[in-house]
Amino acid sequence: MSYVDQSTEIEDALKRIFGFDRFKGQQKAIIENVLAGNDTFVIMPTGGGKSLCYQLPALVSEGTAIIVSPLIALMKNQVDSIRGFGEQEGVAHFFNSSLSKSERERVKQDIVSGKTKMLFVAPESLTKEENTQFLHSVHVSFFAIDEAHCISEWGHDFRPEYRRLRAIIEEIDRAPIIALTATATPKVQHDILKNLGMTDATLFKDSFNRPSLYYEMRPKVEVNKEIIRFIRLHASKSGIIYCQNRKKVEELAELLQLNGISAVPYHAGLDTKTRNLNQDLFLHQEVDVIVATIAFGMGIDKPDIRFIIHHDIPKSLESYYQETGRAGRDGGEGICVAFYDYNDVVKLEKLLSGKPLAEQEIHKLLLQEVVSFAESGACRRQALLHYFGETFPANRCNEMCDNCAHPKNTFPAKDALLLLFDTLLAMKGKYKMAQVLDVIQGRRNNHTETYRHTDLPQFGKGNAHPDTYWLAVMRQALVLDFLSKEVEHYGTLLLSKKALDFIDAPFPIELFEERNFHASDSDDPSALAAKGGSALDTPLLAMLKDLRKQIARQRNLPPFVVFQDFSLDEMATAYPINMEELKHISGVGEGKAMKFGKPFAELISNYVDDNDIDRPMDLGFKSVANKSAIKVAIIQSIDRKIPLDVIARNKDLELAELIQELETIVQAGIRLDLDYYVNKLTEEEEMNGIFELLRDSEDADIQILIDEFGDVYSEEELRVLRVKFLSDMGN
Repeated sequence: MSYVDQSTEIEDALKRIFGFDRFKGQQKAIIENVLAGNDTFVIMPTGGGKSLCYQLPALVSEGTAIIVSPLIALMKNQVDSIRGFGEQEGVAHFFNSSLSKSERERVKQDIVSGKTKMLFVAPESLTKEENTQFLHSVHVSFFAIDEAHCISEWGHDFRPEYRRLRAIIEEIDRAPIIALTATATPKVQHDILKNLGMTDATLFKDSFNRPSLYYEMRPKVEVNKEIIRFIRLHASKSGIIYCQNRKKVEELAELLQLNGISAVPYHAGLDTKTRNLNQDLFLHQEVDVIVATIAFGMGIDKPDIRFIIHHDIPKSLESYYQETGRAGRDGGEGICVAFYDYNDVVKLEKLLSGKPLAEQEIHKLLLQEVVSFAESGACRRQALLHYFGETFPANRCNEMCDNCAHPKNTFPAKDALLLLFDTLLAMKGKYKMAQVLDVIQGRRNNHTETYRHTDLPQFGKGNAHPDTYWLAVMRQALVLDFLSKEVEHYGTLLLSKKALDFIDAPFPIELFEERNFHASDSDDPSALAAKGGSALDTPLLAMLKDLRKQIARQRNLPPFVVFQDFSLDEMATAYPINMEELKHISGVGEGKAMKFGKPFAELISNYVDDNDIDRPMDLGFKSVANKSAIKVAIIQSIDRKIPLDVIARNKDLELAELIQELETIVQAGIRLDLDYYVNKLTEEEEMNGIFELLRDSEDADIQILIDEFGDVYSEEELRVLRVKFLSDMGN
């Protein structure tokens, strides 16, 4: 068949079978490459039309295409979709453990008779000898490996069974292969091609940029209230909230329902009937929000999802990209908000402790990439696309990320970059970020001593700046292509030609400061305002701060003991005009409202009247009953002087989670008598020194205590001391 004939045939098939007038992007070239019998590698973002790239050639080719897919639900959706385009049900089948013996026989008959053009199988099904022998006896047109990133341990959904596909394909029939994925870093791409033995494959790669998606990272403070407020500001819009574990999914779904939001849970622990029902309710717009673990989402074809919220930070940037990619698939609005707290990263690292060392190393490096992305002050879109090997100028973001919409401070970085590059040259470019940081900071440890890095002239040359400064330099040097990461030894930093040119001819350059995600952050009114929420009222905020200063002076208290900055920010956004509404502001609660709240409510009420302000919707926030019960039980336990570690164990909490509950309790205006604990922890004189430092600080940031006393006390102990200070001073 000539090229012209083939081109006409596939265009006719596109119109006749699928009802489309033209192909999207590179679809036509991909299909032609498959029909020519060539191995094909397709990297195309969610919503780009990957499935058509194997569906159409399968329908116009002789024989049956074998499509390897990781999920039964995904296979069923695909089969139903293909059958919907024609009258012959046998044109597509799936073959997996859910079929009865008679159903499996029917599938085999349709394949042998030539009816079946597409057979969807899980990799586990291919490993069964009886299936392999059967498929060896039929004509296979080609193999399609969907979600091909599952092959790589560096991919976000690694499936060991995918590693065996090459050997199984050889056993069945070495037909052409098309591998497809929506997310693949250069390292994962390399793994896919190498493992499938298709290093000569033609690569088709679309841009990973999703211009309609807005990316934002927010500090994880009062996260449930923030989520409820966000959903209310985007009422009647479809959204997904991702949580790391099933327990959190259940709790948050219940909390949303309690607050009048139509939401359902979804996780692998639910029975199949409930899971399918909840998924259908969401897909058919019977409910607005689905709260889910990562078990939900792959293959979900809902074009009008308007927001994706990550209650917990994802385990990798590939996961983040894949999950946020489910928003705005119709090209419309898609707001992606992730709540970040480094303690979540620590918890994820602890969960790795039982895994093999090599696997731990991989996952820790992937988590470091997430931390880099979250804490960066640079363009998020640029950083995300760079992760997938794509160059993207930050000025094309069009303020569609929080860092571009609200630019962070910059600093001159020419000398820092020169020191970094000189250090890498001296170390001979074979080390990872943490090891380079040790040399620049002058840390003597096993690694620097063993490799005699302590003898390098660069050793300790950068110790005038903290780690956060140098991490910002290294992370942005990667995004700006001064550095690259070796594919075979992931994480190893290498100098690029651009860096070598910079060493020869340095020029002035500015880099962004890292983001600060401590709980006392107040510089991030952020994109909830930019994307449809209520903007922070700056004049009102200034008046509230003046009032706070006045009350603090009258009562001889530090201002943050009256109300913390994030509480004032929320007041200047939500305009609470009475005591009942004020109680629902983050960090206020009933106790503080009674003690300090009246003049604030009066000031806001007068301001609203004087400026004719339309206030946001109802501020009410209802708590799940057992949450309140836990707080009451904690208070009672402290009254009985039970050790904190015992309280945590009794309530099935980590110590850090218990301390977070204590912080919430004292912020709500309740006094806790922690003397029995702190008297064993520290001497009175030293405690007075800690309290004096907090009294003199602007915001009681825990980092102040860590910097000063971190060599004597753990972070948890310092947090408890800060809780006592806030309780004694404010309540």
